[in-house]
Amino acid sequence: MTDRSVPSWTVGGLVVHRIDETAFPPETGAWLLPAATPEVVTRQSWLRPDFATPDGILRASSHTFAFVTANGLRVLVDTGIGNGKTRANPAWHDLDTDYLQRLTDAGFPPETVDLVVLTHLHTDHVGWNTRLTDDGSWTPTFPRARYVTSRTEWDYWAATAGQMEESRRQMFRDSVDPVHDAGLLDLVDVTDGPTTIAPGVRLLPTPGHTPGQVAVELADAGRRAVITGDCLHHPVQLSDPDITSCVDIDPGQAIRTRRTLLAGLAGTDVLLLGSHFPPPTAGHVVPDGEGYRLVPPAA
Repeated sequence: MTDRSVPSWTVGGLVVHRIDETAFPPETGAWLLPAATPEVVTRQSWLRPDFATPDGILRASSHTFAFVTANGLRVLVDTGIGNGKTRANPAWHDLDTDYLQRLTDAGFPPETVDLVVLTHLHTDHVGWNTRLTDDGSWTPTFPRARYVTSRTEWDYWAATAGQMEESRRQMFRDSVDPVHDAGLLDLVDVTDGPTTIAPGVRLLPTPGHTPGQVAVELADAGRRAVITGDCLHHPVQLSDPDITSCVDIDPGQAIRTRRTLLAGLAGTDVLLLGSHFPPPTAGHVVPDGEGYRLVPPAA
């Protein structure tokens, strides 16, 4: 039985659930999006109070999305930070959250998940790929699922493995390699356009933050939604798409990707679901001056 308190949105006949992991501390926004200063943020009144504090501090969070496709496939998009993992970021180090219970309460016990879509291979998107077993090893959390990411993403990190800092190597050892070694990782060619991976589910190439990052498009009964991944970290980037993240691998490409995506969504009924957007998390993109703003759907 699904917990009705789990935040959710309808897309045609699909119900998309937000599975909360943890809120980010206040200093995260200034680190992640250094150009989004309090002065910049407070110019956009629509960001307050949900997406920013009254004094212009960004709010952000770690959560994932789960839904069941029209043909019954049970899908999870990204897997958050994970519990008990050694991380360089103090806010992500050795977490102990009830994420798996929340996922189960939403109607998605780990053993029932069929497909895990990884928008990209960063620490805060792959952490619950695995969980610690009694023998001290990391084992796939979703044992009957296909874990899907783009081949470009995998190839980039494989090619740069020798230059990785230790913290990133650790992340691959505990959260990516065990899935690959278990034969559960599927690499999908996502190059020039949308790529279908399941009925009503397409991967959209959104490079820049990482070379192979994807957004995830859902479609059913004539309605659509897009889960952003990190091509958009925060709604402030709607008001100014040129605001980049300190961890974008190719900031120029990230800007071009973001502008293309937002221009295609503006004025449509496509629901945008932000992978780090705090509540209300979802909305429609509408033009606003030289940029855009996010308007939450009507209740």
